Amino acid sequence: MKIKCVLIDDEPLAIKVLQNYFTNFTDFEVIATFNNSLEALDFINSTPVDAVFLDINMPMMTGFELISLIESKTKVIITTAFREFAAESYDLDVLDYLVKPIPLPRFIKCINKITTEYNLKNNIKVETAKGDSHIFIKVDKKMMKINIEEILFVEGMKEYIKVVTPDKTYITHKSLTSLSEELPADRFLRIHKSYVIALNKVKSIEGNRVQIQSYNIPIGRNYSKDVKNKILE
Repeated sequence: MKIKCVLIDDEPLAIKVLQNYFTNFTDFEVIATFNNSLEALDFINSTPVDAVFLDINMPMMTGFELISLIESKTKVIITTAFREFAAESYDLDVLDYLVKPIPLPRFIKCINKITTEYNLKNNIKVETAKGDSHIFIKVDKKMMKINIEEILFVEGMKEYIKVVTPDKTYITHKSLTSLSEELPADRFLRIHKSYVIALNKVKSIEGNRVQIQSYNIPIGRNYSKDVKNKILE
């Protein structure tokens, strides 16, 4: 079952950007777009919708006014060029607040939030041990879904990173720090300025190296004490 979304914005280009982003996520479906708040309200209150992406500055009725009239428990994500309305939006229990122009990595974080909320609402259990927890990275203009449980380690290479799994290696234009923030802190550890490893994949540790499958990965001098304490605890 797909997560049904509605896009509401009086700027056609803003809607097109989101539509293009959504083409990368097969679990989601944009079922309607609107540039008129009144028409959107009628649709949302008469049709099952899981998430609404909503601009604040809309003709006839603002985004905030529209939120107050939505009868269902549809999750609302604000999309706006203005940062100053963030506090007010969270008072209305919005799920997320995206500032235009919306970067793709920030959009992906929002997608993950929606997925989590959808799973909770529909009592869908996510078994992380089976690899259902995931991240998305951009590879050759495609958003690739990678199960977190399959990741062995991540290697930083200047402006790129290499995500290594047992079956495949993915290379993407992203910083090691940025990707490591998307990984569970209790399951991944930075052991070198160029490496983040999956703790449960460590086969052995000897001297200043850890072995993960056939890979021997160096431990940085500044990380050595914390790494050994964490791995051997």
